[in-house]
Amino acid sequence: MTRPPAAPRLLALIDLGFGDSGKGVFTDALCRDLGAAWVVRFNGGAQAGHNVVLADGRHHTFSQFGAGSFVPGVHSLLAAPVLVHPTALLVEAAVLAAKGVTDALARLRIDGRCRITTPWHQAAGRLRERLRGAAAHGSCGVGVGETVGHALAHPDETLTYADLARPAAALQRLHAQRRSLRASLPADDAGLRAASPDAADLLADEGVADRWLARVTDLVRQVPPLSAQAAAAVLRGPGRVVFEGAQGMLLDEWHGFHPHTTWSSVGPNGVRALLSEAAVDDQVWHLGLLRSYVTRHGAGPMPTADPDLFALPEPHNADDSWQGRFRRGHPDAVLWRHALRATGRLDGLLVSHLDVLAGGRPALHWCDAYTLPVGGTVQRITDLPAGPAQDLVHQERLTRLLQQAKPCLDPRPLAHADDLIERLESMAACRVRWTAAGPTAGHVRPRGPAA
Repeated sequence: MTRPPAAPRLLALIDLGFGDSGKGVFTDALCRDLGAAWVVRFNGGAQAGHNVVLADGRHHTFSQFGAGSFVPGVHSLLAAPVLVHPTALLVEAAVLAAKGVTDALARLRIDGRCRITTPWHQAAGRLRERLRGAAAHGSCGVGVGETVGHALAHPDETLTYADLARPAAALQRLHAQRRSLRASLPADDAGLRAASPDAADLLADEGVADRWLARVTDLVRQVPPLSAQAAAAVLRGPGRVVFEGAQGMLLDEWHGFHPHTTWSSVGPNGVRALLSEAAVDDQVWHLGLLRSYVTRHGAGPMPTADPDLFALPEPHNADDSWQGRFRRGHPDAVLWRHALRATGRLDGLLVSHLDVLAGGRPALHWCDAYTLPVGGTVQRITDLPAGPAQDLVHQERLTRLLQQAKPCLDPRPLAHADDLIERLESMAACRVRWTAAGPTAGHVRPRGPAA
């Protein structure tokens, strides 16, 4: 990569799909090429899965650490909206150490206001998802939605990262969490054990709280809670900051297709809120990320899904994950226009997986419209209907609409990367600034002399 001279100090990466659009490779590449000092996670929790592959073959799926952590000297900040899963964080630090990143915890900062995902949240979330059966939402199984929902219902039981520095008080809240989460589930113990025996046993075991807190206390000693003022100082500079979003706009809690959504606001407003709180008015590039084709983990509508595209290689997205099968679909301008409308103005696009447009791959066909059955006739639409802000009824209506939609695919396959890029730039009314034609930072290229 050649450093794009026009890039500002602050860059925010916003996935415009269902996730898996290349946040890992682009974060790693931009940290290397632009000399970033910080990667800031600003939404989501431990359900993130951002893949980084190094030229020497090392690979890591970043969950809570910033995806720039392979780059020496790059620090990670988990900002206040992020949900922290402390024991998963310790496991990830150990995995990174085995891959040569021995100082990951030393380069990590956690805002003390971050809410905590506990074993109870993870167990209750898994049980609730299993009990849904065929109506599963597509949970990642790590307790993120359960953490948010429980905090809304029982704010007095919510644990923050700063609370973990006071073990006695934290223990009381842990016990209260277990009781209230168990009470929120069906009373039938046998039914819970049939749904997920491990999760049911964990939720019934009071002793887990002491053992969990002992491990977590060690983490807090290594990574003390950061004050709001110290977190704001990171954003004020002077170093370059890459804001690494989690999930994608098509899974956003208020713009996705309910109930197959995340309990997280994915878009640029999360970055703007952090900068406003820190009194930072520097220029920010909000960059939208897209794959060359659509992908989705687990349940939920996906009109352009095509079994023929399962031939596309996915070495880091298995079908046997907790969510279920990893689906692939043709590039979908209808969904992407919906994401762009929800996101607002962008300063550019980043496009990954362009290597699949090389010869020998299954053909990709551009989808610019759907057909829908309406009152005995077939209606053609190019945009999803807009609705009121934060209206779950409208989001559910969109879900039902997508479940009936049939994609209108261009019969001519996309011939090459420039063909796709031209269509994307026309659709989004902004330029593609970086592309990736492979899994490593070496495959990332700026597009134009002033990317």
